Amino acid sequence: MDVLVIGSGGREHALVVSLSKNPDVGRLFALPGNAGMASLATLVPIGTKELDRIVRFAKEERIDFVVVGPDDPLVLGLVDLLEAEGIPCFGPSKRAAILEGSKVFSKGLMKRYGIPSAAYEVFERVEDALLYAKDCTLPSVVKADGLALGKGVVIAYTRDELLAAIKAMMVDKVFGQSGEKIIIEEFLTGFEISVLTFTDGVSLRALPSSMDHKRAYDGDQGPNTGGMGAIAPNPYYTPELQELCMQRIFLPTMDAMNKEGRTFKGCLYFGLMLTPDGPKVIEYNARFGDPELQAVLPLLESDLLSILMAVSQQCLKDVEVNFSSLSSCCVVLASGGYPLCCETGKRITLCEPEEGIMCLHAGTSFEGESLVTNGGRVLNVVATAETLHEAVEKAYHGVSFVSFDGMQYRKDIGKIALEA
Repeated sequence: MDVLVIGSGGREHALVVSLSKNPDVGRLFALPGNAGMASLATLVPIGTKELDRIVRFAKEERIDFVVVGPDDPLVLGLVDLLEAEGIPCFGPSKRAAILEGSKVFSKGLMKRYGIPSAAYEVFERVEDALLYAKDCTLPSVVKADGLALGKGVVIAYTRDELLAAIKAMMVDKVFGQSGEKIIIEEFLTGFEISVLTFTDGVSLRALPSSMDHKRAYDGDQGPNTGGMGAIAPNPYYTPELQELCMQRIFLPTMDAMNKEGRTFKGCLYFGLMLTPDGPKVIEYNARFGDPELQAVLPLLESDLLSILMAVSQQCLKDVEVNFSSLSSCCVVLASGGYPLCCETGKRITLCEPEEGIMCLHAGTSFEGESLVTNGGRVLNVVATAETLHEAVEKAYHGVSFVSFDGMQYRKDIGKIALEA
């Protein structure tokens, strides 16, 4: 079976590593991929938003199955185009991917179907948003409606910060068309929990919970990023909470999408806040989280390809989805200046880490024979162990095997979880 993975980040490298273990996989392609994937997959130099070229490549190479990693091609409708050509995919249709593609849609869905989330207001005119901001409760959360590389959320603690965030999105267009509509919502307090799920629209299987670390700097300071690290499982996610979320949030969301005529097949990601009033949805994603997947996937004991194909064929209930009892920690190594700017072309020194430690590539490429940085988030160091404490220690030990000019990373990944 010939398999194509769409994407170039650490998430996609993790998928390639896992898929390559299946003996039924023949040719494995990564589009566009990165330097770390080159030893396992053939890299295809096509951009993830060049949909026509992707479809043409998949047809010419007679690809048997496509796994779509990033949000952009999903929201643009890549799965629809491939399936129209008879090429099965893992990932939601364009109609279903709107769950991530429009926060206005997703908030409306939660409101219509009684799925717990933060109170909110939608604004299409900057004048209305600025007027509302003059006396609304602080802190408030400002969100761009569309995709923004995981950075389209600002927590405003002061009136000036709130006004600046509104103007940046709606006037300065820092997120382009994604900021033409914005949401201003209630600031929720509590502990954040990420849960990835497999769903085929008929049944739903939750993966181990995780805790993402979005802020750039230690102590949850600095701007939002695509994610600076993750641990799994999340100690705040108890079996009782898991059952509560399944009945009040996960299954109701799957059912709501079915009722809307937008059956979701793929990875449905739930970003949750455990508030004093119970768990509430912060956000949905229509794909695997990054770096959450890098922390969770090493815990999977079942065959990944079998699960992904079962989701595509709507027979998820018929396959095993088992995970180990180990703990995992992922530390993201980023370029100097990330996320505000991005220094690239820096030579990377990378030694082979010890057993139980894996280095997944994200923003890397080759310059001649040299491995160099080629993005904001460059590498993910992932470790598994019997306990979370050991996994965190191993991951940071793994960081010592890597160096490049300007390398930055958080020193406190897992700290909040360990304090639990």
